[in-house]
Amino acid sequence: MIEIRSLVKEYRSKTSTVIGVNNVSLRINRGEIYGIIGRSGAGKSSLLRCINLLEEPTSGSILVDGVDLTKLQGESLRQARLKIGMIFQHFHLIRSKTVFENIAFALKANNKSKAEIEPRVLELLEMVGLADKRDVYPAQLSGGQKQRVGIARALANEPHVLLCDEATSALDPETTQSILELLKKINRELNLTIVLITHEMEVVKDVCDRMAVMQNGNVVEEGPVYNIFSDPQHPMTRSFISSLFQFNLPERLIQHCKGTIVKIHFVAPQAEEAIITDVMTNFKVRANILHGKIEYIHDNPLGILILELNGEVSELRQALDYIEERTYRLEVIHHAE
Repeated sequence: MIEIRSLVKEYRSKTSTVIGVNNVSLRINRGEIYGIIGRSGAGKSSLLRCINLLEEPTSGSILVDGVDLTKLQGESLRQARLKIGMIFQHFHLIRSKTVFENIAFALKANNKSKAEIEPRVLELLEMVGLADKRDVYPAQLSGGQKQRVGIARALANEPHVLLCDEATSALDPETTQSILELLKKINRELNLTIVLITHEMEVVKDVCDRMAVMQNGNVVEEGPVYNIFSDPQHPMTRSFISSLFQFNLPERLIQHCKGTIVKIHFVAPQAEEAIITDVMTNFKVRANILHGKIEYIHDNPLGILILELNGEVSELRQALDYIEERTYRLEVIHHAE
């Protein structure tokens, strides 16, 4: 669906050249939600804006539906862009126009007739849950409602691709979740390919099928979301994922514990098995749960559990061997006194 080949984007001034995107190649499949994550300045916005040529690449190719956009000019490029919708972090609505008029604006720009515009706008308002807001102005809307208008406007000309530039960054957590659910619904019902950039790992976890991690203009890791969450390879990726699994035990608690403290990493299907119950049944050890969390990524569990284990040295050793054999990874944080 989207193929990015050896893409380079440079920003040049009289005195220096800054590389925004550094020789990036990616393939995004039709109908999937693809996440691009990175810290500020990583190059993710530059990459996204190159996909619809809002930023002109310095070199490389952008193919959408087999058509190389970098080879197009004039009317042919304008027509190709109509099939790529885009939503923005700060909505970019026209304040002097109603919700209806904001959405209609995209259709008028495509020379649609009045007879075509009205039913299409009403259909879109229904789709994004704003049927009762058609005559309201942006100033009267909440942030989430403004973003819904932005989504409706981006869908007006029935695009094949939807680009989301930090679409939830300006929203509170509850509203973010409702917008993500809307994007999933649109993806499912329209078979729309969605490319979503964010600096929030939670967003990628909740909606994306595959993902890329960017740093300093480079893609440092790429693949299915579950695989990257369960086995991150690059330090940047591990840093992002640790923000979801933040387990900093108080030093006071560690000093108070007399047993061995272990951190256990579970992946599917181990996270659904009664491994700890089996340990306490099969070995003469006691387990005290200090911390734990399980996340679900596309219904597949991924979790971390921190335990204090007490018992005789030989029993502890056998129990730890048993856990290590049946889980993804075992770390000993603190040895028994």
